[in-house]
Amino acid sequence: MSQASQMPTDEQWQAIKNNDASYNAKFMYAIKTTGIFCKPSCKSRLPNRENVRIFQDADGAQAAQFRPCKRCKPTGERLPDQEWVELISRFIEKHYSEPIRLRDIADACHGSAFHLQRTFKRIKGITPTEYVQRTRIAKAQQLMNGTNRSIAEIGVAVGMPNTAYFITLFKKMTGSTPSDYRQRGRAGMTNVDAEGSDCQ
Repeated sequence: MSQASQMPTDEQWQAIKNNDASYNAKFMYAIKTTGIFCKPSCKSRLPNRENVRIFQDADGAQAAQFRPCKRCKPTGERLPDQEWVELISRFIEKHYSEPIRLRDIADACHGSAFHLQRTFKRIKGITPTEYVQRTRIAKAQQLMNGTNRSIAEIGVAVGMPNTAYFITLFKKMTGSTPSDYRQRGRAGMTNVDAEGSDCQ
């Protein structure tokens, strides 16, 4: 097998599905969506097969810019915490609109929920759940400023289909309700337009 990545064969895919440690010395598998690579025996959540690429060894995966899994440690070394937290942050930013629990994040980013929570808070100063909330509210602010979608529709779009909860969290984090925030934004736009017309 060359160092270039390839799709898993049926045999390799079965080894990954079965966490077969007898294949650990034969290949490594990388996951395009997370940027992580693992041993076949890794106990993390099974990825989608179309996102898996096979490498002969850890060197090949690292040369292709993949990072070692925190859980199975395919290089014998730990992924630096800062890099791991950046990977977790990118995962949240990509999936914020979906139902997302700490366990889901931990599975996708190949670590235990306890270790993820502790490490993320130490580096970011907030918990992963708080980061999810901040990301959702920031996206909601963008949608309120840039679209005419209803408050309920925006709540659904950012992963909070419970409108009452969305409004409560939005007010808690921004100091105003979504409606007040939108009205202030539109008033600001009107003022800017008026100032611009005076200058002409």
